[in-house]
Amino acid sequence: MTDQQPEQPASPQPLSADEILDIVDENDQVVGQAPRGEAYARRLRHRSTFILVRDDQDRIFVHRRTAQKLIFPSHYDMWVGGVVGAGESYDEAALREAEEELGVSGLPRPVPLFKFLYEAPEHTWWSALYEVRCTLPVNPQVEEVAWHTFLTDEELERRLPEWEWVPDGLEAFRRLRDWEAAGRPAAG
Repeated sequence: MTDQQPEQPASPQPLSADEILDIVDENDQVVGQAPRGEAYARRLRHRSTFILVRDDQDRIFVHRRTAQKLIFPSHYDMWVGGVVGAGESYDEAALREAEEELGVSGLPRPVPLFKFLYEAPEHTWWSALYEVRCTLPVNPQVEEVAWHTFLTDEELERRLPEWEWVPDGLEAFRRLRDWEAAGRPAAG
């Protein structure tokens, strides 16, 4: 496997900046609503899900985002997931996002692990982390995923300094590793 894989053809469908999101405060309480594009442009805090997907060999699903993504285009990620829509629960969004991005249906309900507030100069969102085992053949959503594979934990660790990763995914992965090291292993 090489560091850069061929791009898949761009999808003719634009990614939605108009999707309505709940805007939340520092305590994750809803304080309003805004379109996704506005939330990103104005750094409005919202909600997001991160789902670590393992296959039947315990390998982690890793992918490169498409060049059309609103944020972090063409970056690598070890999570599937995305924003939580207005009025949607974290659990609902986690299952929806995982099935959409993996291109599967009938996925087990992702297991919630923990939440943290991600804050960077450009972005801020409450991040709910999940884990799920996917034994189904994946057919990733072409609007979201340009390239994908499953990597062992060791292979993923070797790629961390080599590939350009989404910063929020790296932060979530670091927090997951710290959480596991503290004796609270992730469900699997």
